Amino acid sequence: MTSATLEIHLHDEDLTAALREDARRGLTATPKSLPPKWFYDARGSELFERITQLPEYYPTRTERALLERVVGEIARTAQAEVLVELGAGSAAKTRLLLTALSTEGPLKTYVPQDVSADALRAAADEIAAEFPDLAVHGVVSDFTDTLDNLPRGGRRMIAFLGGTIGNLVPAERAEFLAGIHAVLEPGEQLLLGAGLVIDPTILVPAYDDAAGVTAEFNRNVLRVLNNRLDADFDPEKFTHIALWDAENEWIEMRLAATEAMTVTVRDLDLTVDFAAGEQMRTEISAKFRPEGFEKELATAGFATEQVWTDPDRRFALFLAERR
Repeated sequence: MTSATLEIHLHDEDLTAALREDARRGLTATPKSLPPKWFYDARGSELFERITQLPEYYPTRTERALLERVVGEIARTAQAEVLVELGAGSAAKTRLLLTALSTEGPLKTYVPQDVSADALRAAADEIAAEFPDLAVHGVVSDFTDTLDNLPRGGRRMIAFLGGTIGNLVPAERAEFLAGIHAVLEPGEQLLLGAGLVIDPTILVPAYDDAAGVTAEFNRNVLRVLNNRLDADFDPEKFTHIALWDAENEWIEMRLAATEAMTVTVRDLDLTVDFAAGEQMRTEISAKFRPEGFEKELATAGFATEQVWTDPDRRFALFLAERR
């Protein structure tokens, strides 16, 4: 067995610089906003794991059940020699893909990508131990701007699961898909997991659970700013809001100030005023219609080979080939 290797293109100081830029831009904008990637410090990751187990939160278990059902077909179609996984995290669902791709095809290498070196090293070492015939080569980077750091060679399939594509607004999605197209060779593939447009009475509670775990997760972005940028937010003075935007077909998560307040972000030498009731967007989670997303893939230069959905049509897996 060979041990996993790790290639680091993103360091803690890079993350801090990106956070500083995002916080300054978002807190001085009208309306205010913060990107959802800053939910995920250790506490945020733990809260999200709890969210995935809540009865209201269907996406994770729906995608996993769908993947279990069709993973053999994906593997037979893809015949990938290299699996690249963006935002790999703990690589929990990846084991299904790795097993199928090894059984049904010529898989030789697994390339997990994530922003956290510690999490990625732990996951990569576990995969290397479980799949001793695979070369495991982790890449620490931000998938939104360092796709060119992904290794080349071998017939590759890039997997982007979990519905994370929905966190990008349409212009960001177009840029992201164009970036994927640029790093793949003709004939290589992209496997995408995406939530579908469904009844808002099922959709909204998935982002506003009765136990309040999602509310704590949402407020955690303020704790990240306190801890990393020496801000003085009082998270308990912000309430969690989740609403369905029917025009854009996305869930929008916001934090609303319960009273007028002034917040200081010392590392930015910035003071930020909030009016009572003022709302700040912290996440969108776009939901898709299969035919609409196939058009987005086609615009980026991909031909959709197959679309699989669960029986309730809540989630879809798209397998597309780079033209």
